[in-house]
Amino acid sequence: ARRGAPPPGFAPYVPIESRAAATASEAGRERAETTVRVAMIGCGFIADHYARSMERYPALQVAGVADQNAERAQHFATFHGFRAYRDVAELLADRDVELIVNLTNPRSHHDVSKACLEAGKHVYSEKPLAMELGQARELVELAEARGLGISAAPCNLLGECAQTLWKALRENCVGRVRAVYAEMDDGPVYRMPYRRWLSESGTPWPYEDEFDIGCTMEHAGYSLTLLTAFFGPARSVTAFSSLQVPEKLPGSTASGMAPDLSIAAIQLASGVVARLTCSLMAPADHALRVIGDEGVLYTPDVWHYDAPVYSRRWITVRRRTLLSPWKTRHPKLSEPGRKLAHDDRHAAWRSSPRPLPPGARVAYRRRSPCT
Repeated sequence: ARRGAPPPGFAPYVPIESRAAATASEAGRERAETTVRVAMIGCGFIADHYARSMERYPALQVAGVADQNAERAQHFATFHGFRAYRDVAELLADRDVELIVNLTNPRSHHDVSKACLEAGKHVYSEKPLAMELGQARELVELAEARGLGISAAPCNLLGECAQTLWKALRENCVGRVRAVYAEMDDGPVYRMPYRRWLSESGTPWPYEDEFDIGCTMEHAGYSLTLLTAFFGPARSVTAFSSLQVPEKLPGSTASGMAPDLSIAAIQLASGVVARLTCSLMAPADHALRVIGDEGVLYTPDVWHYDAPVYSRRWITVRRRTLLSPWKTRHPKLSEPGRKLAHDDRHAAWRSSPRPLPPGARVAYRRRSPCT
């Protein structure tokens, strides 16, 4: 392959090094001239992360928040200094709101996003976009018909780690790519003290919803987003899933939980085959390894924007071909003046004056990944 030429199946996209060509002053002027009024629906566990992340972007002005639980919405709004709408209807009726961030329960994503689009609002949804493929297509078609934008987490493709991986692939650093091994194992979550995990504002981790929706719907997108961007859309998928730990909750049964182990073999448009594993039992591992004719390109964690990217070359020693013990660390791509979101988040936790209840833990202190 020609050096720097993307393999077949690459989606058209302007990589970060091209976008970074604008000077810092030009970027500053653009941010000053464009302000987007954003509102959040859903004030649960993940909402604190979004609130802290949006503080870093002057172009995003939070108009307010709403939740089906008015008391929770008011608590969250007071904690972060936002306005609390009386209900979702009042939020949707606010003509100044341009973009809505949908942070509701996954089973509500479709209905809430649809109502937002019908109200003339752009939508960014937590993952998954919908629980069924037909519902997701309906939302995309509705947005297109109304000239609105809709997208969903995860957005790690835009982060430094993914962009560095992509640049290395464009530079043909490991030769022709044959396969990708992607891991999305979260560790034995059912053995962890998850009932004591709290968000910054004090909201418990919704473990019942997490076990009900499952690790595949919740987390496979972190790897799939990168795979389809790098190597084109999936042409075929062969998959297996199983519920291996049905007793995660006292009195729980298999009928009330999603699979906690899934394995997929994915044939991508460029001819690359990817193997993706998701689980809630294997040791925590979010690595991605791109296997090429000249070596292996890899990162230990696709979930974290600041994760390092390495490559190792194949070497032949006598009768065997092995990976070289020496690795190359690829320079991280980032936009001018960009500071990683988790740095601000950790600073916020350290300075937070809110005392925690005895035995409680702030979940993000275990370095919970970017969304």
